[in-house]
Amino acid sequence: MKKIFVDTNILIDFLTQRKPFDIKAGVIFSLAEKGKISLGVSALSIANTHYHLLKNLTPESTKELIRKFKLLLQVHPLNEKFIDLSLNITDFRDFEDALQYFTALEYGYEAILTRNLKDFKGSNLPVFDPSQLLEVLKK
Repeated sequence: MKKIFVDTNILIDFLTQRKPFDIKAGVIFSLAEKGKISLGVSALSIANTHYHLLKNLTPESTKELIRKFKLLLQVHPLNEKFIDLSLNITDFRDFEDALQYFTALEYGYEAILTRNLKDFKGSNLPVFDPSQLLEVLKK
C-alpha cells in the first residue's frame, strides 16, 4: 500500500502538535518525506487545517507552515460531482467525510487515514488510524 488519502484530523493533529496523536502522524509524514508512501488530501482539508492553525498562530505563520507542509502532499480539488455524490449518499452521516471519501476514490487512493474510523464505515476503501497504518506498512 503506497497511496494513502489523509483525513483532516490527521493534518490538524500533526500541525497543532495535538498530544499524543501528533507522534504517529509525524512518523507517517516522515515516510512520505522519504518517498516511501504518497499522501494526498482534499483542498477542503487545507482550508480546515488553516482555520485551526489560526487559533494559535498569526496568519503569516499559518500560511508559511502550510506552504512548507503541503510539499509532502498532493492536494486535490473538490468539484460539483463530489458535492452531488456526498449530498445523496446514505452510507455517510457527515457531509465532510463523504466529500473526503469521494475525493479519495476519484484520485485512486488505496486507503484512507483517519482517527475517526466510525465516520468511514460506508467506505469501500480500507480505513486505518495511524497505529493500524503503521502496522500494515511494516509488513
